[in-house]
Amino acid sequence: QPQLVESGGGLVQPGGSLRLSCVSSGSIFERSAMGWYRRPPGQGRELVATITDGHRTLYGDSVKGRFTISRDNAKSTTYLQMNDLNSEHTAVYYCHDLIWEAWGQGTQVTVST
Repeated sequence: QPQLVESGGGLVQPGGSLRLSCVSSGSIFERSAMGWYRRPPGQGRELVATITDGHRTLYGDSVKGRFTISRDNAKSTTYLQMNDLNSEHTAVYYCHDLIWEAWGQGTQVTVST
C-alpha cells in the first residue's frame, strides 16, 4: 500500500496563504488519482479537490475558487495551494490516493489571529 505524508499545515492569520504537500511512496504515482479532503472541527470529512493522472481537476463548492491542486510526478508530490484563508478553512487536511485507497495522517490548518 502507498504511504502518504502531508506537510505544510500550521497556524495562519486570516487572509494568509499556505501550501500543503503530500509525498507519496510505494505506488506508481504518475498513474494515481490524488485528492485533498478536510475535516472541520465537529464536522464530517468533505472533498476539497482531486486531480487525476491526466491532470484533470475537480474542486468542492466550499473552496470558492481560492484553492489550487497540482502535482509533480517527478517528486511524487501532490500540492494544495490555499489563498485568502479564513476561519471556515480551519480543519485537518488529508491527502488521499483514490486508486490505492490510501490516506495520509492529516495536517492541521488553523486560521486565527
